[in-house]
Amino acid sequence: MENLKTQLTSNWRASFKGLIPILVSLVLFLVLFAMDHFGLGWLDTLKLRGLAYAIVFLPVGFPVLKSAAKELGKGEIFNEYFLMTLAAVGAFYMGEYPEAVAVMLFYSVGEFFQEKGIGKAQRDIRALVELSPKKVVVLRGEKRMDCSPEDVCPKDIIEVAAGGRVPLDGILLDGAAHFDTSALTGESMPRLIEKNETVQAGMMTLESCIRLCVTKSYAESAVSRILEMVNNAASRKAPAELFIRRFARIYTPIVIVLAFIIGLVPPIVLGFNEHFSMYLNRALVFLVVSCPCALVISIPLGYFCGIGIASKRGILFKGGNYLHAVTKLDTVMFDKTGTLTKGQFEVETIWTEVGVSKSELLTMVAGVESHSAHPLAKAIVRKALENGMKLKKVETMKEFGGFGAKAKVEGRSVLVGNERLMASEKVKGYIEKTGIGSTAVFCAVDGQLWGRILLSDVLKDDSKQAVVDLKQYGIKKIGILSGDKTAIVGRFARELGVDEFRGDLMPEEKVEYIRQMLKTHHVAFVGDGINDAPALALSNVGIAMGGVGSGVAVEAADIVIQSDYPSKVAEAIKIGQVTHRVVKNNILLAIGMKFLVLGLGAFGLVGLWWAVFADTGVALLCVVNVFTIQKFYVSLLSRKRSDLS
Repeated sequence: MENLKTQLTSNWRASFKGLIPILVSLVLFLVLFAMDHFGLGWLDTLKLRGLAYAIVFLPVGFPVLKSAAKELGKGEIFNEYFLMTLAAVGAFYMGEYPEAVAVMLFYSVGEFFQEKGIGKAQRDIRALVELSPKKVVVLRGEKRMDCSPEDVCPKDIIEVAAGGRVPLDGILLDGAAHFDTSALTGESMPRLIEKNETVQAGMMTLESCIRLCVTKSYAESAVSRILEMVNNAASRKAPAELFIRRFARIYTPIVIVLAFIIGLVPPIVLGFNEHFSMYLNRALVFLVVSCPCALVISIPLGYFCGIGIASKRGILFKGGNYLHAVTKLDTVMFDKTGTLTKGQFEVETIWTEVGVSKSELLTMVAGVESHSAHPLAKAIVRKALENGMKLKKVETMKEFGGFGAKAKVEGRSVLVGNERLMASEKVKGYIEKTGIGSTAVFCAVDGQLWGRILLSDVLKDDSKQAVVDLKQYGIKKIGILSGDKTAIVGRFARELGVDEFRGDLMPEEKVEYIRQMLKTHHVAFVGDGINDAPALALSNVGIAMGGVGSGVAVEAADIVIQSDYPSKVAEAIKIGQVTHRVVKNNILLAIGMKFLVLGLGAFGLVGLWWAVFADTGVALLCVVNVFTIQKFYVSLLSRKRSDLS
């Protein structure tokens, strides 16, 4: 908290310091302009009037003149500093002193607000640095040591005080605790993490002091990974950014040449003394309007702001180019397990043969499965214990990988496993079942089938909402690609209302399916596992569920969802669409206004005041457009997520 107060104070002081010269020039300018307008005595002397305006000019003009000289020394001529300097000097030469000051004054105001805008977007991202405390309490025997996070090694035991920020990824050693994960995932609801589960750096413990066994070094931690992704994002430019920079390099020198032609050719042809002043004024309008700062600043700012807002929502874009890429998508394909589903099986139905009760079957199977670490086994045991059942005692047991187990329970031979185990043991009463939309665990006692327990993975709470949102945001085709059985995948597909599904896919088959789709569609693939990495890398946009996703999947993806909520995929697409819309509006506004004023200025229909508005005024409008429109849409998204929770 103290660091935050210091940072806010520093930001306020820096902002105020940058505002002082603007305020000084503005106040003096208004006083002089009023005196000039009302014709008060001492300003009637031409030399004194010019000197007075020159003094007003210096606080805002000197930094620009200095920057122009510095860039000129590097051989850089076609930049806004040089153009502003030419326009101001020309206006002073013509005796248009208020216009000369106004050019620099409003340019400085525009730069101030642009820097404020960029600074805010940078602070949104730099705030991630605060997720990692500067000191860590390390427990080594009876000693408590304060160390830097970089000096802590995997397997070290660290302590985090109640209300403290977790500095490194680790395993929770104490009992269950609630954590604030909003800094990583954008979700406001506290998350309960059980003993021996993973806690990520950047989370905040809420009610108790905890101990963690560190699993990753600082460089490999969740916070470090986020910072690296966001920092690298700035180097990946969106097509609009690359276009504007190319456009500015061509457009600016052309306009400067045209300005000199307008300022010199007509006076030479029509008479220098009579027409020079008029055409010089038109040339100055050209020079002021030609500054591409509204485009060069506001367009990257739009994408930078989009990346910052998304990161606060737990969505990490690895570059502005991916903010643009999501606007082209028409197809989103999901992995199933761990992406759309919780990856946690639950008992769905218990089927028994004649003479066997459901409780008998469940206690028998749960007794055998209590000795297995398989997810299906854990789900069955959990179901039996939830119902208050006493598990059968197992005397001997042998597991068969990929089939099941054979055990001796109360002197009876018991088989618990899948269809292949039943078929290989020639169990009486077993008939092969096909098209079951669930995973089945069969049980046979003394060679006779007792029944089967159907288990199913469970959809995440917001999976259906994710599909609804994607369709609302213009995604035409939504599907599931999974290595699970086709019947099971089909059941989930129907429940979600998605367009198509494929099951029983190996990783290479997922890749081939996406390769075929890429011929006619712009495809995003969403996955979380190592086996999803090839598909993530191949698709137009790879989206990794980073909350539970493997490091390989996160590295291969273009966008990382820090939580486990598939609805964040739709939110990422919406943020990209909003950002693209804002950038497009800014381009049209800036270019449209510039060409309009350039045309009017060439014929002497507008003066320097209009030129100032077409440059600095439009730049300000573009900056305001970036923040107001994006905040409006993101606030809607935030309220929508709150309603869902």
